Amino acid sequence: MRTPNNDTRGVTAKPDSSSASGQGSEPVRTCILSREEAPRDGLIRLALSPDGEVLPDVRAKAPGRGAWIGVDRAELEKALAKGKLRGALSRAFKTQDLRIPDDLGERIATQLQRNAFDRLGLEAKAGHVTIGGERLDKAARSGKLHLLLHASDAGEDGAGKLAQAWRVGSDMEGSGRKGLTLPVPRTILSLALGRENVVHAGLTDPKAARRVSEALDRWLHFIGPDPASRPCETGSQGASAFPPSGSQNTTNSTEGL
Repeated sequence: MRTPNNDTRGVTAKPDSSSASGQGSEPVRTCILSREEAPRDGLIRLALSPDGEVLPDVRAKAPGRGAWIGVDRAELEKALAKGKLRGALSRAFKTQDLRIPDDLGERIATQLQRNAFDRLGLEAKAGHVTIGGERLDKAARSGKLHLLLHASDAGEDGAGKLAQAWRVGSDMEGSGRKGLTLPVPRTILSLALGRENVVHAGLTDPKAARRVSEALDRWLHFIGPDPASRPCETGSQGASAFPPSGSQNTTNSTEGL
């Protein structure tokens, strides 16, 4: 599974002991389209609803047989258009009686985005997220910053100054390290954190930074580098593009599976 072209690889947390040895210590699954193996937590699970509809199950909680994919949205939709996805799913679920929604890619992207921002929100409630230019600069220069995030509409000057502070505090001057610019505007980042006008955010706990990084990596890998495939690319989409985790969204729900 490729790493998205962002700076989440700069997270300084040490791997948990359960995953320190790589794939050998994690459950491994095979992508039904590429046939490549990868740790389960890096793939996306699909499940069948009681009426035979294929639905995303990104948290792998739905009961019953599942099918796993590791390709990005463009590859998934290409496989759907050519009928390759139907064949692969029929083999995985051992049935021809299934229905693939035309907007499956969009549903997966929405769930992955929600999952990533839910994780960010949980870490904020636990006190692991710092916001505000001065506080972020202080945390960065003192070596306490482990992941730096910018909204898509953040100013280059502000993002650049924080990135420079992070490089200084991490003894990585000249490395080009600049943090991760999310494909969402400040309105969505603010909503995820339950605050107003959040343009930049940082994780000050290494394990929390790794958890957020992994959730973001799954989302960004799937939506790919094409801005057209990214949800919430512009501020005009507003908060409706990112429903709160507690809201009802029957279009993307796997409840009842």
